[in-house]
Amino acid sequence: MSSVHTEIPSRLGPVRQTYARKEDFPHVARAFVEVSRVVRETGLMQRTPRFYILIATGLAVAFGGAITGFILFDDSWFQLLIAAAFGILFTQVAFLAHEAAHRQILASGPANDRLARILAAGVVGISYSWWDSKHSRHHANPNRVGKDPDIEVDTISFLEEDAAQSRGLIRMITRRQGWLFFPLLTLEGLNLHYLGIKHLFGRAPVKGRWTEIVLIAARFALVLTPIFLVLPLGKAAAFLGVMLAVFGVYMGASFAPNHKGMAVIAPDARLDFFSKQVYTSRNIRGGWWATWLMGGLNYQVEHHLFPNMSRMHLAQASEIVREFCATHGVPYTETSLWRSYAIVIDYLNRVGLAARDPFDCPMVGQYRRA
Repeated sequence: MSSVHTEIPSRLGPVRQTYARKEDFPHVARAFVEVSRVVRETGLMQRTPRFYILIATGLAVAFGGAITGFILFDDSWFQLLIAAAFGILFTQVAFLAHEAAHRQILASGPANDRLARILAAGVVGISYSWWDSKHSRHHANPNRVGKDPDIEVDTISFLEEDAAQSRGLIRMITRRQGWLFFPLLTLEGLNLHYLGIKHLFGRAPVKGRWTEIVLIAARFALVLTPIFLVLPLGKAAAFLGVMLAVFGVYMGASFAPNHKGMAVIAPDARLDFFSKQVYTSRNIRGGWWATWLMGGLNYQVEHHLFPNMSRMHLAQASEIVREFCATHGVPYTETSLWRSYAIVIDYLNRVGLAARDPFDCPMVGQYRRA
């Protein structure tokens, strides 16, 4: 499948970034209206409560099994397997919180918000208000410079300009950030908890601040107390480390393939809704197993076009969107999971080249190419 890419030179300085602009995309302003009409007539925007009850029941049983295993293993290094299981299960709950935040599960907006807050803060331990604000801005302007928080620098640089400005230890990381991306994800779970708590105790207004603080505090008490009561200090620390590492890698590995390496949109480019969502999103092949593994994020194009569509309907919607894109000459990007990781690593390494060349000297560049 083809996709839109910006040209990235092999050697970059701080001011040589190029972005996709309006003229790089065909005019399909009415595309979303037409696709949306077909999707609605097909009934794909209907809620699927039985599907989510089944998912919730499965997760509840899995949590029960993990807790039973924790009790049976007692003071054993096999507890690290249970820790990994909890990391996976908390990620699956995070997927459900994501879907509730997008109004996919329950009938009303407020009910979905309450459910998302309980799942995110009370089960996963992440601030829902922090994540919702960040994620809403991402959906409004995916991969748009200055507006998408998901491409703002945070240890990893997603833009050459940010990479060129890195200093010290961050600069050393940035130079090889593609290869270091997945190892760094082992710290992402801890980072997500930290950013959420920092947000809740900040000075800016926060909706549901004290509700989330109470939920997160209760969640950590319920998780940490049995771990430190049952296990010696060293094993307890290892348990937490494995659980957080698996959670961070799983979360990052599910979200990273969606947009990284796709078109980066210029700050002043004015694009129609359909173009900016399709050209910046990448789907992952795999069918039902990929949908389960990634919580529906494998259908990223359809999720961005119809964010409140149930996970159960995304596969059918993809057939409609794919056919429409083919008819109108719009690239519909889809690849395998492993290929997407290779693309992400390559993209981040190319961006990281800017950290090696803080000054864009034509003469030096000429000698390097010689």
